[in-house]
Amino acid sequence: MIRILSTILVLAPVLLFAEPTPIEKITVKINKDIPYVNAFDGTKAIQVKRIQDPAYKLTDDFTKTSRPCPPFCIQPTSVAKDVKNIAELELLEFIRHDVPKGTGLLIDARLPNWYIIETIPSALNLPFTRVKGSTKASMLEIFKLFGMTVKETGVWDFSTAKKLAIFCNGVWCEQSKHLITGLLKHGYPKELLYYYRSGFQGWKLLGLTTVIHEGKMR
Repeated sequence: MIRILSTILVLAPVLLFAEPTPIEKITVKINKDIPYVNAFDGTKAIQVKRIQDPAYKLTDDFTKTSRPCPPFCIQPTSVAKDVKNIAELELLEFIRHDVPKGTGLLIDARLPNWYIIETIPSALNLPFTRVKGSTKASMLEIFKLFGMTVKETGVWDFSTAKKLAIFCNGVWCEQSKHLITGLLKHGYPKELLYYYRSGFQGWKLLGLTTVIHEGKMR
């Protein structure tokens, strides 16, 4: 399946912590009313839930508290005026409703090597480098993938464009900011952009399901 919007990858998702679990056996819920969220990664159905071991601890790079700043500085809560900030519950609702309906896309703004190693289920990869400093011509093709159309007059029409929920590595990562800034520069509507500031580190700290995308460049 194709899961990337820049250099194309042929990918097969490998689920981490994602084997279906009967509701009655779920002891660590998302919240008191939601044990898990059904989602898709490409065509593969996924049960997004939290790791069920209350003693589980992260052991990878996302356990780090400090990175050199710059460039890894704490990011502001608001990345751009009128771009809505969302947290995990809102993002899960987006994954459950907007993504399968085709009204929204979850965008991983990190470089492809990060995306392949591990990402959030249903995420597509649009590296911030593809947008940062881009031309109008290059953005035209990207925006068409997002549902934008071009009128006979040449005017870009965003009336059918999709909502975009955007994330990178976490509150110390500025890649989402660069991507959102680039999208806004070329006219993507602010009201269609959502910034998940906690990013991948925040997602992992809550023990939520992740996927590995194994594939090859072509």
